[in-house]
Formats: sequence, C-alpha cells, structure tokens
Amino acid sequence: MTHLAAGPALAPADLAVRAADAAALAAGVSVRELTGLAELEQVVGLYADIWGRAGNPPVTLELLRAFTKAGNYVGGAFAGDRLVGACVGFFHAPGDDALHSHIAGVAPEVAGRSVGFALKLHQRSWALQRGVSDIAWTFDPLVSRNAYFNLAKLAARPVEYLTNFYGVMPDSLNGHDETDRLLVRWRLLEPDVVAACSGARPRPAAVAADGGAGGEVVTAVGVAADGSPVPGRLDGTLLRIAVPRDISALRATDPLLAARWRTSVREALSVLLAEGARITAFDPAGWYLVRRQL
Repeated sequence: MTHLAAGPALAPADLAVRAADAAALAAGVSVRELTGLAELEQVVGLYADIWGRAGNPPVTLELLRAFTKAGNYVGGAFAGDRLVGACVGFFHAPGDDALHSHIAGVAPEVAGRSVGFALKLHQRSWALQRGVSDIAWTFDPLVSRNAYFNLAKLAARPVEYLTNFYGVMPDSLNGHDETDRLLVRWRLLEPDVVAACSGARPRPAAVAADGGAGGEVVTAVGVAADGSPVPGRLDGTLLRIAVPRDISALRATDPLLAARWRTSVREALSVLLAEGARITAFDPAGWYLVRRQL
C-alpha cells in the first residue's frame, strides 16, 4: 500500500485568495485591485450612478488616486470589460491594525449575483496578504438586505451605533434622512468568518417569540399591521428589533414614516449597545437579535 505524504498546509492568506477566486467565479466577474486613472474614473462614475449624484459623486478621482498611491485599497469587479462593482478602503491609525472599508457599491443590473460578496472576499484576501487582521465599515441599520449581508453572509459583528454619522446626504439612496450607521468589525480569521467566506453561510438565528433554549425574546421594536414601528420593551436578556422591509422605497413614498422608523430603531439599538449589549444575528424576516450582558 502506498501512502502519500500530505502537502504543507496553506497559509490563511493563500486560503483567502482561493475563497475570493471561487466567489468571483460564482458571481461571473473578475475582481482586481485598481490603480490606473482610467479605471479609477470608472469607479467615480459607477458610484455617481448608484447614488444618483452626478454633480457631486461620493468619491472623487483625485481622492482615489491619492488613496492608491498611499497603499490603500480600491478594488473593482468586472463583467467582461465593464465595471459593475467597486469597493474603497483606507487604513486606520497605525496601532489599530485595521482597514476601514469606506464605500462599496454594485450596479443594479447585477444585483442578486453575489458580486458584493466577491468584492468583500477580494478585499479580505488583499488585507490578509498585508498582515491586516480586521476590516471595519459602517452601514445603515434600516437597510435589511445590507444587515443580512453583513451579519449573516459575511459574519461581521456590530460594535457601535453612530447617530447621524455623515449628516444629511440628499441622494437617491439616503433621501433626506439622517445617516445613522452601525459600525461593524470583520475579524478576518475568526472561525465564523472563515466558514462564511468558504461558502458555508451561517444559518441565521431564529428570532422566535419563546427564544428557544435561550429564554423569552422581548420585542424592543415591532411592526404594526400598517407597517409602522411599534416601540416595545428594553428589558430582558434577548431582544428583537424590527426594521422596515424596504426603507429606500419608504423614504420615497412616505418620508415621515421612514423618519419614525429611524427614531424607533435608534432609540432601541443605541441604548442597548451603549449598555454593552451585542447584536448577535439578523433574521432575514427583518429582525435584529440582541443579547444583553447581565
């Protein structure tokens, strides 16, 4: 009988590159780092289209050029020769060992193809190849698809609630709403993150009324029959906080109701996180699950 010797184990950065390549292949795109002026100009145009800000794009060509020259991250996803997604990040203070992923966007016509997932995995592999262990970014806690993507699909973990972080940004995504954000930390080599990036998508925790083995789940923010928020209780060990199904549509059709959702979720999440509670999951039905530390 012949015994074959096992080859050397791959380094985490090499495994991350493999995972990123697999994600890009599954999404039908190629993802690469961008540094040239022509490609950076495409990023500016893509973001201007996504955010509806042709006259005042979210990033400028000059800023992207400076970022890349200083060794920061700009990545792009291409379908053929066409840029369909991009992600931009810059480094934290030297002692923090983290990259801040400032902005990412995907063209609407490729929505649902996991292009965003491929971009984030490319960013993760880029960071690990440079000895960076964490990536942080912010997202709007009212956007349920982003909450599910960040918490369930990527296994990032919220660490701070930021009230009106950018001020009002009148564009096609934010409307005239205040820009509350959740700051998440993506610890690139944690087992949950490694599993998520390998394609073993974590099963979202059930946010059942009885809480299962964890005890009763208290509703901190619920949903009325007319779709409006219903403030609840902030006591208990396990809490659930609802968000609207489509806050972007609500901002366009009923901005006053959208503002009520902002206030209700802010009053619950900001208080709980300030007290040391942790957001542990996001249920695709539209609920954050929060665990208070007692």
